[in-house]
Amino acid sequence: MSALTSAAGAPAGSAGPASANPATPNPATPNPATANPATANPALADLPLRPELVGEVPYGAPQIDVPVLLNVNENPYPPSERVVAEIAAAAAVAARSMNRYPERDATALRGDLAAYLGHGLTADQIWAANGSNEVMLHVLQAFAGPGRTVLSFAPTYSMYPEYARDTHSGWVTFPRRDDFTIDREAAVAAVLAEQPDVVLVTSPNNPTGTAVSLETVAAICAVAPGVVVVDEAYLEFARAGTRSALELLPTHPRLAVSRTMSKAFAFAGGRLGYLAAAPAFVDALRIVRLPYHLSAVTQAVARVALAHAPEMLAAVDELRAARDDVASWLAGRGLAVAESDANFVLFGRFADRQAVWQGLLERGVLIRVVGPEGWLRVSAGTGAEMAAFRQALTEVLDTPAGQRLA
Repeated sequence: MSALTSAAGAPAGSAGPASANPATPNPATPNPATANPATANPALADLPLRPELVGEVPYGAPQIDVPVLLNVNENPYPPSERVVAEIAAAAAVAARSMNRYPERDATALRGDLAAYLGHGLTADQIWAANGSNEVMLHVLQAFAGPGRTVLSFAPTYSMYPEYARDTHSGWVTFPRRDDFTIDREAAVAAVLAEQPDVVLVTSPNNPTGTAVSLETVAAICAVAPGVVVVDEAYLEFARAGTRSALELLPTHPRLAVSRTMSKAFAFAGGRLGYLAAAPAFVDALRIVRLPYHLSAVTQAVARVALAHAPEMLAAVDELRAARDDVASWLAGRGLAVAESDANFVLFGRFADRQAVWQGLLERGVLIRVVGPEGWLRVSAGTGAEMAAFRQALTEVLDTPAGQRLA
């Protein structure tokens, strides 16, 4: 197993900007077609950008208008008309006081989130923000920063090094095993050697879908000198018997567990992420958050979604089945498939994964170029979407673009 990888660029095993987002243009070059006389039109290179941002491009998966969207792990089933009507009514109520700032600490919403998570949690043990992205940024603002280090296990979520960059934090990764699991003893040794201020453990992992055992999390917590965050964005999709790190919160005061409503909850457009931790941990995040960071509308509509949690989560079993079905089908085609507890499957290994991605796109199917070289990721979708994916990939595999790595 190789040594820790330190990071000026993308972490070991993760996609860099070009492969993570093939459709992103280079913003350093002025585009005459978009020039507007209302402002000057400098190139990005003409501006006094922070040195570590030179050459970077905005993060984000391609947003392309095609019939089948299987690239960003959304729940493909929208809320029911009944829930839509209640969301609209809640937004209308919030709009009547739009001239006033929202409730600054979102206490009622945090209470609802605590009730949803269970485990005896209360509002003062919950933090909420605009997606789990902002939650994680708050964590690094509070506990990382200049002269401090963030450690994770690659390949993992491609936004993590950007959070580190944006908070002037050091970023190091330690490799997972070939099957994308974390070697417990090696992980402990890595934490002891690096002495990171923040450890990020993603379970189920993105982009591989791999769950991490509570024994491994507890072992990391036992030796970590700083805080440990277990990112459980996809936990609702995990197979039976997969345990949540919420169980470890009573015995590990520096542990936090983050979740999101963007995936299983079918609430990606609502932008609501949250975290469970000790009250002091939450207070640290309140120090760095911007005032009024959650709008009155966001708080109101998220509470409606939580009030209808069983209905919002009703498609989870169907999406688990879709994930398992497509994993079996891909393996049956002779492809390597990572074991997944999320709502997606990582598969490969292709000699030119970009050519496979392009071939699928030309057939109206959008998936994701992400993870180690040679691999692609497909989200679980509706029955019709998965049928379209299988048909398109079958066609691509029969072309030169479908060549596999030896």
